[in-house]
Amino acid sequence: MAKKGNRVQVILECTEHKNSGKPGTSRYITVKNKKNTPERMELKKYNPILKKITVHKEIK
Repeated sequence: MAKKGNRVQVILECTEHKNSGKPGTSRYITVKNKKNTPERMELKKYNPILKKITVHKEIK
């Protein structure tokens, strides 16, 4: 019998990229423990299109 884990895969998308008007998107895939962090994740990651570190939020 397989046990279902608490770790789920989530997609992080840049918040500043939408407002910049530049084409494309900056997305990262990571995993989180939904038991310890039930709210949406928010991390600072590098955006290669804007060439700077920006805030990336979890999308549904």
